[in-house]
Amino acid sequence: MKETLLSLEHLSIDYKIKGGYLSAVHDVSMDLYPGEIFAVVGESGCGKSTVAHSIMRLLSGGNAKIEGKILFEGWDLRNYTEKEMEAVRGREIGMIFQNPLDSLNPVYTVGNQVSEAIMLDRVEKQEAMKRAIALFQDVKMPDAGERANSFPHELSGGMRQRVMIAMMLSRDPRLLIADEPTTALDVTIEAQILEIIKELKQTHNTAILMITHNFGLVAEAADKIAVMYAGEVVESGDVFEIFERPMHPYTKLLMQALPRKTKKEGRLQTIDGSVPRILDKKPGCRFANRCPYATETCRTQTPAVAQISETHRCRCFLAPDEIPSDRKGA
Repeated sequence: MKETLLSLEHLSIDYKIKGGYLSAVHDVSMDLYPGEIFAVVGESGCGKSTVAHSIMRLLSGGNAKIEGKILFEGWDLRNYTEKEMEAVRGREIGMIFQNPLDSLNPVYTVGNQVSEAIMLDRVEKQEAMKRAIALFQDVKMPDAGERANSFPHELSGGMRQRVMIAMMLSRDPRLLIADEPTTALDVTIEAQILEIIKELKQTHNTAILMITHNFGLVAEAADKIAVMYAGEVVESGDVFEIFERPMHPYTKLLMQALPRKTKKEGRLQTIDGSVPRILDKKPGCRFANRCPYATETCRTQTPAVAQISETHRCRCFLAPDEIPSDRKGA
């Protein structure tokens, strides 16, 4: 049995704001193993990126109150000093951010930036550049040798994303966090980037935590999935099990909002309302104000996490047979 690489145990993150605290993440638990892709899905503002940044200890402002554990190979990253975390970032855990143009230095060539990361492991400059070009080839960069001498603004969005992936791979991390890795890319480039990520899992046995709002990416690449809403994981499990037998009303509604192949399959579903800002942790389900099946119990009591199967969990009072049959499935 494989040992857990990353384990989040009851992670909660509250941001101090005027007059109190904003609950950004609440009671999140998940396990990630080597060689698997774990997707975290949900609407904008549900806390996906906050979870990713908390793993890397990159939450800005210093006003976050964090509870729970972030265990990497059994060690709680919350107890690491900043110097110890510097040794973890890049070497053990890499991260691809949403906008690669913001992450690359505009005054240095992309080859120099990737080779600089390699030189952190005491590799000579000339050898580091050779490795950088080889990495560009690994991520399917066209004319890798020539592109290594390009500046970020001279590259397309897809090429810049390839540079970021190459940079994160340069030190062979065991865990790669991909925060919306295909945002703003066209469908063709998106498919190419997705294929690269899948190859990483197979060739390097890299564990990948993929943050996304795109269920299409999840269906194509992920092994496991966690659906987040208003800072909580409302459903998680094996990707096939979730897609074939979704339990939580929010998961069902998200899947019904997916584009269909033909017009005959009906209009796309929408979810009325928006993700709430949780300023006061009162009892009740956080999805109750938007849920078509909410009862008084949902509004006054907090649902526990139910174990549906060995891998499938759901945070909801409703049993599957209590959800109307016309709304079951995707």
